[in-house]
Amino acid sequence: MTDVAVQIPETSRRLDAIDRKILMVLQEDASLSVAEIGDRVGLSSTPCWKRIQRLEADGVILKRVALVDQNKIGLGISVFVSVESADHSDAWLKRFAEAVSAMPEVMEFYRMAGDVDYMLRVVVADMQAYDIFYKKLISAVPLKNVTSRFAMEKIKSVTALPIPAVVAA
Repeated sequence: MTDVAVQIPETSRRLDAIDRKILMVLQEDASLSVAEIGDRVGLSSTPCWKRIQRLEADGVILKRVALVDQNKIGLGISVFVSVESADHSDAWLKRFAEAVSAMPEVMEFYRMAGDVDYMLRVVVADMQAYDIFYKKLISAVPLKNVTSRFAMEKIKSVTALPIPAVVAA
């Protein structure tokens, strides 16, 4: 691996190979001490801590969280909900986005290209809980079509982004 920097589009900050290693380590286990992270990426604690602080200040690292097993806390159903709208105005989208963003069952919310306007990933305890969510969703704003797809089995689920390879300038 080379120390050539890769340009990140959202910021003027350049990520070098050490930054990328830090990101990979933190995505695997953010509970590691700075000394442990430094050992894994070949830095002492102080320069490692400064890089982590800079990655946070630049918005590359958004936050550090604990991942919870949804089944072990009684949220056994994952639903992918596609939404079509007849109204594509800014005012409608603002109301819809505010309503959906306030629903704790919605884990992810995307505006899509193609035959579906919006896609939600929803996590609930059971079918009754989904029915309550569904009624709340369809009463929030006028919708053209809502299609629910229930996940039968989670085959792969990761939170670590694939850090892009360093590209020569």
